[in-house]
This record gives sequence, C-alpha cells and structure tokens, in this order.
Amino acid sequence: MDRKFLAFVLLFSLTLTFIVRLFFLQIINDSYKFESEKNARQKIIQYPNRGYVYDRNNVLLVTNQPAYDLMILPRNVKDIDTAEFCRLIDITKESYIKRIKKAKSYSWRKPSIFVRELSKENFAFFQEKMFKFPGFFIQKKSLRKYPINSSPNVLGYVSEVSTWILKHDKTGHYKMGDQIGFAGIEKSYEEELRGRAGVKYFVVDVHNRIQGSYHEGMYDTIPTNGKDITSTIDINLQLLGERLMSNKRGGIVAIDPQSGEILASISAPGYDPNLLVGRKRSRNYSKLLDSVGKPLYDRGLLAQYPPGSPFKVVNALVALQEGVITTESKYTCHHGFHWGSLWVRCHCGQFSKPHDLHSAILRSCNNYFSRTYKASIDHYKTSEEGFKVWSDHVKSFGLGKFLNNDLPTGRKGLVPSVEMYDKQYGKGRWKPTYNISNAIGQGEILVTPIQLANMTAAIANHGYYYTPHIVKKINNIDINNSDFTKKRFTTIDKKHFQPVIDGMVAVFESERGTARASRVPGIILAGKTGTAQNPHGQDHSIFIAFGPVDNPKIAIAVFVENGYWGSRWAAPIATLMIEKYLKGEISRKKLEERIVNGSLLDEYQKQAHSESK
Repeated sequence: MDRKFLAFVLLFSLTLTFIVRLFFLQIINDSYKFESEKNARQKIIQYPNRGYVYDRNNVLLVTNQPAYDLMILPRNVKDIDTAEFCRLIDITKESYIKRIKKAKSYSWRKPSIFVRELSKENFAFFQEKMFKFPGFFIQKKSLRKYPINSSPNVLGYVSEVSTWILKHDKTGHYKMGDQIGFAGIEKSYEEELRGRAGVKYFVVDVHNRIQGSYHEGMYDTIPTNGKDITSTIDINLQLLGERLMSNKRGGIVAIDPQSGEILASISAPGYDPNLLVGRKRSRNYSKLLDSVGKPLYDRGLLAQYPPGSPFKVVNALVALQEGVITTESKYTCHHGFHWGSLWVRCHCGQFSKPHDLHSAILRSCNNYFSRTYKASIDHYKTSEEGFKVWSDHVKSFGLGKFLNNDLPTGRKGLVPSVEMYDKQYGKGRWKPTYNISNAIGQGEILVTPIQLANMTAAIANHGYYYTPHIVKKINNIDINNSDFTKKRFTTIDKKHFQPVIDGMVAVFESERGTARASRVPGIILAGKTGTAQNPHGQDHSIFIAFGPVDNPKIAIAVFVENGYWGSRWAAPIATLMIEKYLKGEISRKKLEERIVNGSLLDEYQKQAHSESK
C-alpha cells in the first residue's frame, strides 16, 4: 500500500512539474517561441552613426555617408543561380566560392558580411531580385566621409575589426564586420565616437522577403549615435601648413602655449583621407604603405631628428640655472670649439670678438654653447654626477619621454644617459668632451617635432607647459581632464628665461639675426634657426618660434628633411603659419608662393640613390 501511494505521489508530482513548466514556457516566458520562429524572422543590425569631428572653429572635418553590406546567413542559402548572383554584385565565381567558405567557417547560424559596401548601382540591382537568393540580405551602415582633403594623420581612419581585436575584446562590443578607429582621433576617441548598435527584427516569407516588423518591434533596440568631437585643430592653419610642405618631407607641430591645444600637426607627404574609405581602402592602404615618401608615417609624432641649434637655448637655460654662466659671460669663437684634438667647427662669422649670451643666441655660436655645456657638467665632482643633473634638466622640458597626450602614437626621442656612456666608454672613463655634440643638438640627442614644439611652448611660458592634446570638446562640452589642465614645470627658475627669450627675439630683429629675412610685419616673435647634420644626404632645416612675445598664442616647430639650413625653408614656413594664425591672412604673398612652389624632390632622389649603393 505504501509503495502504491509513493508511486502515485511521484507520478502526480512529475505531472504537475511538467504542467507548471509548460505554462511558464508557453504563457509567461516566450523566449523559446522566439527561438523557434527564427526561420520566419530576420535580424538586422541597426548601426549607429559615428560622431562627427570638427575643428576648433566648428568647421566640419569628418561626417558620414550611407553604405550597404551584403550579408549572408549560410544555413538559409539554397540552390541559387550563381552566375546571375555574381553578375549582380560584380564578383567572380571564384570569389563567390571563397566567400561562401569563409562565411561557413565563421558560423552556419550567425550572419556575416559577404560583400561589404556595395556600390549604389549594385545595391539597386540586387535589391530588386533579392527574393531569388535566400540566405542573403542587405544591411545598411555608414562610412566616413572627409569634406576637406586634409589632416589624415590627425583624424585617422576606421577599418574592420581584426581577428586579433575580436579575440582580445573584453567589452563584447565588437563582432565580425564591425568598424573600429585605427589611427588619429578615430582611435584615441573610439569609445566616444563609435556609439552603440541597435537591432531590428522583421518577419520574412519563404522567399526571404520582409513582410513587416516582428511582434510590432517588441524586441527591437534603438541605436545610440556616437558623440561629436571638437578638435583643437585650426583647419585653415593646417591647410596652409600642408600647402607649404608640398613636395617636401618633414613634420610641423603648432601648439597654443596657454592651453597645450595642438593647433596644427602636419606630416609631409600627406594623402587624401577619403582614399581609406570604402571597398578600395585595402588596395589604397597597400599603395600608401609602399610609397617611397611613406605618407602613412606620421612624422610630426614619430620621426626622431637631432634638434640642432634650437637645443642650444636649453643648454643656455641649464647653464644659467647651474650658475656656471651669467648673461654677461663671454667666449671668443676662434672658428669653433677646440679641446686637444677635438674641433667643433663654427660658422657664426664673429671669430675674434667675444660673444655674450645674447650675441651667442642670435649668431648661434657653436663654441659658446660647447663651453657652456662643458662647464655645466664639470661643475660637479664627476662627469657622471654632472651629466645626470644636466639630463634631468633637459627631460623637464618633456624631451626624452612620452608626453602622455591623447594621440594614439608617438615616440620618446632620446636624451642620453650616464649608463649609455658608461657602456660605450667604460665607467668613469669619459668626460663632457666625449659627447660635446650634445651642446649643439647633435650626437645622440633625438626629438620629435611635437616634443620640440612643446619645448618651445615651455620657453614661451617662462618655465612650464601643458600636456599637448588634440581634442577640445565632446558633444560641445569642454573636456574635463586634469592631465591637460595641470601646469608642468621645468627645473629652470623663471628668472632665467627672459634673457634667453631676448636673444631669440634678436634672431628676428637684429640685423645679424639668422631669421631676419623671415620677420612678420607688426608682430614681435622669438625664434631659433637650426641645421641638423644628416649622414644620408643634405642637412635638415629646423626652426622653432613663438609669438607674440609679450602674450604668446602660438609655439611652433618645423622640420624640413634635406632642407639645407634653418633659414632657407623652416623659418619662412614657421613665420607664414604664425602670421596666418595671428592675423588671419598673409601679407608676404611672394614668400608664400616661393615656398609653396619650392621642391626638394631632387634631394630625396639623391639620398635614395646614395642609400641604395
């Protein structure tokens, strides 16, 4: 009797459990019903619009344009007329077979892109006959569009997420076929620009034709568009810099010293950013990558050059801080710096009359700064101790380290260390004369254009700088990042900057100044010319400047590869850009025309020929 009762209880309990479960699945929870209806519905991703990008004056730099991807759901693909299919979307049968295999290897049940970014014509033809091709459907998305052919190194580009990114993505935001920023602002501010995709479900018939919304949109989600970015770039200044660098190679960076905002960042040669949009992106990318001029290489952020004579002003500031010279300290040039068998040549043109600091800056005397450098290191008991102090001073200007800005790429440059020379010469076996070229910005020292522009901004501010950055606002709200609003002080006392700046003003204003031919009417500027030795060919032309001196609004560094000397190319380019930014127009039209039409392509061919030997 007990066993019968127990069996009855178990049977009753089991039956009741099934009834309750069925009631839950069929009445309360319809997720299984939702799954069972997959064959009768179609899921279409609703891609958001990426945020727009503007310049500092609200000029539109990056927008969107519609595009159409042909999607495939392999399990729904039936026997189709492949010849007609391939003709409609303009692919070969071999390409069709390859794409089918790729889609199946990805997933039988998940949709993936079969042909991305159909042309408008192909899209129109295919949409009319899509009912013939079950398993295929169209998905709308947007592509980037650049209204102004400018600033590719600043703006960056977007491309399909790689398998590596998909494998390491912990956010779950990306899937196969999605787009992601790969350079410039697009990469640095990907999270803000990308938005969030939505989903829309449709009911389809046996011919894969949409019949209407599934369950009146109950399961649909709305896409969230990306946020708009206001960059710090002045597009008019950027365009001028790119024109001035026509048929030249090099980098230019201009910064607002009062905020650290990057006003212009030019890498030459450049390219049309629209080349990296659409189905031809991969082909164009390969061509740009293989180009002799390396337009994809951002020289403003990545190229490392000897700073040349502009670095002399830092050596002057270090020597003043260490008390080894005063503004009245004098050295006679005698054609250069002599120490035993060591001879650093000089072309300052003042061989018998002593230079003080002011004269040494405006004439760029190698002997003066070589002796100044040596005195700064010999001021301490050992060369190692003195060099360590010197190196720390130099690094306080942002040299030899990453600036921690909001740009996705960059290089540290190089400020040599005690360990480096110990390894080269032996511990305790070297003196400042072993690396005297540091005095004039040659030798082991390397800087990027953005580092040199930042150094110039620190001088303009009498001893501090703000971390350079490229974005000003997000969705029209000022960025709130303490990394960009905090003053970063050098190790040089404020009182030492004015005499150095006075010497830099004389570079323009003195009749014997090295940049006197590049004066800007009505504006007092401070600057320093430079010529960096190039073992592979003609020397590089370098120039730094800021202005107006009494209220600096722009600091700039210009590198022109194989440009001979600083006053030939770099100085005119810098002052034309400064005049444009401060005045809104250029008064020296003939100078502008000469620089724009000037070419250094012959020098690059000579260097390439020399390197190939």
